[in-house]
Formats: sequence, C-alpha cells, structure tokens
Amino acid sequence: MTGKIIVIVGPTGSGKTGLAVKIGKKFGGEIISADSRQIYRGLKIGSNYPSDKELKSVPHHLIGFVDPKNNFTVAEYQKKAFHIINILKKKNKIPIICGGTGFYVRSITDGTVMPTVPPDEKLRNNLENKTIESLDEILKNLDKKRWGNIDLKNKRRVIRAIEIASVLGRVPDIEHRPPKENILKIGIDIPKNKLKKSIETRAKSMLRSGLIKETKKLVSSGIGIKKINELGFEYKDVLRYINGEIKTKAELIDLLVLDTMHYVKRQITWFKKDKNIHWVMSDTEAKKIIDRFLSDTL
Repeated sequence: MTGKIIVIVGPTGSGKTGLAVKIGKKFGGEIISADSRQIYRGLKIGSNYPSDKELKSVPHHLIGFVDPKNNFTVAEYQKKAFHIINILKKKNKIPIICGGTGFYVRSITDGTVMPTVPPDEKLRNNLENKTIESLDEILKNLDKKRWGNIDLKNKRRVIRAIEIASVLGRVPDIEHRPPKENILKIGIDIPKNKLKKSIETRAKSMLRSGLIKETKKLVSSGIGIKKINELGFEYKDVLRYINGEIKTKAELIDLLVLDTMHYVKRQITWFKKDKNIHWVMSDTEAKKIIDRFLSDTL
C-alpha cells in the first residue's frame, strides 16, 4: 500500500466525509481535508467540519488551523498536504484526500506547482495591452522552457508565466507529481432529488447548530465584512439576515439551499471533466473498487 493515495470527491451534501471515514477505518487510512474553508478556525458550522465522532474515529489533517483573518494560498495548502502525505507513507498509512475544492484536489493529484509569487497588477495591466505575439516573445526570452510547454494562445496563462518568471527567473518545475497508477479517485454520484433533500436538511441543521451565532462571533472578532463574505455564501447569507435584508429564518433557509445548489452545479461541472474519477452510487461499490486498487488488480 506504500505510496498509494485515495481521493474522495463529490458535491456538497453528497456524503464525502462519511465515506472517507468508513474507508479510513477499513483500510487503515488518515484523512487530509481538501476543503478551502475547513482550513479556517471558527468556521465549524458554516464550512461543515466533520463531526466530533468522525474526527475521533479516524485521524484528520488540515482542518481548523488557519486564522480566518489571514489569507491562505493553494501553494501553502499543497506544501502542507505533501508534507503530511510523506509522513503517512513512512507510517504505511493510506492518505485519503477528501473534499469538494477542485483546485485543492488537483494541486495534489496533478502535482501542479503553485508559485507563491503575488499578483503584480501594474505589470499585468501593462502586459494586458500587448498582443499575444508580443507576450510570447517576452516569455521566450525570460523562460524558454516554460515557453515551449505552455498554451501560447491562452493570454491569461502567458501573462501569469511572465509574472512568475520576472520574479523567480523561471517558472518552477513540477516537484511533486505522484505516479497516476498510485492514485485512485472516487466520486460520489448522487441523484439530484436526493442531493437537494440532503442540502435542505444540511441548511436547517446549520441554523439549529448555531450558524447565526457563529457568524456574529466572526464579526465581533474583528474580521471585516468583506472577508466574512469571502469565507462562503453561508456567512454572506446570514449577514443579510442579521442586517434585516432577509426577514425570516424560512427565507434564509431557502436562500442557503438555492446558493448551495448553484455551488454544487459548479462542483459537478469541475469534477466531471476528470475522466479518471470512478463514480459510485454506494459505499459498497466504492469499497470494492478500493479493494482492487490496493491489491493492484484495478
């Protein structure tokens, strides 16, 4: 099992965490969250942390460790995730990547380097006015290797490559690309009506568990409204309720369900593009595929 990684993906409300916990218990794995909001402290309800029971039953990593006042990049996530994966390999434990943030998942499965070079708006504005041919020539002079393997018709990517190469001298090579045969991707396929019912239950549960109180606590901690809105539509919607824009909790629940369904649609679109995902309808089906993967018969 050494070196093998299991990835569990799917839309919000599909039961990813529950499946990951069952797999972790059955196959001796530990869970690494791939959720861009669960990394923050104080977002237990709004980002739907795993339950206390789930956290105790299987070791979890990268949950609730970042101050929500701070920014946390994909590059930082990738570095921490690979560090944990390497530790688990030495312990002969299976890393189980679980989450609905596609970019986080891809940073692990594709091993794409996420340079920490911050955006340079002045440079970007200057480059935006140039033709794609001029940009190609600039990148070629700065970093011929990257120029040779980038989509030269994608202006946004070429500008970003120039931005990075201007600071680092070149775009870094990929350092952590796990062999594809060592990665199994499981996607939870759930009927739309069942998913919507799960999301409705989730929204009501969030309010019962104290989502409004959690949002007020974030405000009182000194986090700006703009930042709170960026932490997720759940907090944005609750702020509208607190401010009186939404009059009743019933209206708030309806809005939470609507926004979640919109988000779910984007998640599904992202993951369906990956043809290497094995979509399953049940935990039993997932466990059979994992058994074959771990015994090298998949």
